[in-house]
Amino acid sequence: MSTKDAVRIVGPETVRMLELGHPWIVADAYTRKWPAGSAGQTVALSDSQGRFLATALLDPDDRIVARVLDRKQIQLDKKWLAKRLLSAIGLRRHADLNDTTVYRIVNAEGDGLPGLTVDRYADYLMLQIYSAAWRPHIKLVTQVLQELLSPLGIYEKSRPQKTRELEAVSDSKSYGKLLAGKTAPQRMEVRENGLSFLVSLEQGLNAGLFLDQRRNRRDLMERVKDKRVLNLFAYTGAFSVAAAAAGAARVTSVDASPGYTNWARDNFTANRLNPQHHEFIVGDCLTVLGKLAHAGKTFDVILMDPPSFSTTSKNRFTTRGGTSDLVAAVLPLLAENGLLIASSNHQKLDVADYLKELRRGALQVSCDLRVISLRGQPEDFPYPVTFPEGRYLKYAVCVKA
Repeated sequence: MSTKDAVRIVGPETVRMLELGHPWIVADAYTRKWPAGSAGQTVALSDSQGRFLATALLDPDDRIVARVLDRKQIQLDKKWLAKRLLSAIGLRRHADLNDTTVYRIVNAEGDGLPGLTVDRYADYLMLQIYSAAWRPHIKLVTQVLQELLSPLGIYEKSRPQKTRELEAVSDSKSYGKLLAGKTAPQRMEVRENGLSFLVSLEQGLNAGLFLDQRRNRRDLMERVKDKRVLNLFAYTGAFSVAAAAAGAARVTSVDASPGYTNWARDNFTANRLNPQHHEFIVGDCLTVLGKLAHAGKTFDVILMDPPSFSTTSKNRFTTRGGTSDLVAAVLPLLAENGLLIASSNHQKLDVADYLKELRRGALQVSCDLRVISLRGQPEDFPYPVTFPEGRYLKYAVCVKA
């Protein structure tokens, strides 16, 4: 850090953001003048007067050209990383993990390791990198995790660069890579809230269970006894299993993927729930909603947790703008005083804007929709108060009055 090449001067706007505690340095006229550097290099950030601001991890080809590791001058070595990981592990004592073997251990910026996540799946760990800056340090991260947690194995799941193409990816394609330890079973059983779920550390872009919805699935279980439940964009059916296990009269799960729908059935069976007592529909959700409405179907609880962006042969969906149309299509199928549970993990849409989308949808069909609960991600997904982007999950429980 003492060489001139390891210092990067940032502009006044970035200085202000750093002083406000934000961990990202976004490309601008100042960063374009930086000397050449490589992804994963640690650099000292300073203002034009030479005042040290932070140590950051360089990612020169990304829009976020550097991410703050520490407000002090540090080296990204084993000692520093172990201290940061131990702090993250200790923070999980605040999470309710009763009868749960799957949760997040490192939440990127929320644990001072921006661009890196680590999840526990029973005796295995899975890490994901959201910045090429971590690629040169994967071996070190793996080594420290082995020493601190002694997992049976550690996997990495890679993500395609073009996230807009994610919806076209086959759910059976392998994105997982074993970094250390023993190979995990192709389908491995984990526990969440006392329920069993099958996950894959190799196949698919995700493991088959969205960990940030754990607390919300528990909340759902308290609301659905003897209710007719419709779960849209059901994925592998985690919310559907939670509803059925909690005594829902009938759960209808809708997803465009036959593979994920079969996975959902397997999750029912893993919990000794007979899939034949419930309904599974493969198809585009908006198209299916139209058919259900035409058939005069109604539900007591409707859950919608769409991906931020998806495309099927019938429709293209985006959270910003598409949510209102989805709400308008859903509400005619919801019984009076029924619950609409609307969720989104779209980082660029804040809570206020998301509620506006729900309002637009309700107004389209002249419906009175009232929010009775508004939740986010659980305690193992912390975020700094200086990093509003970290508060990404919206989970609104609404009553059709």
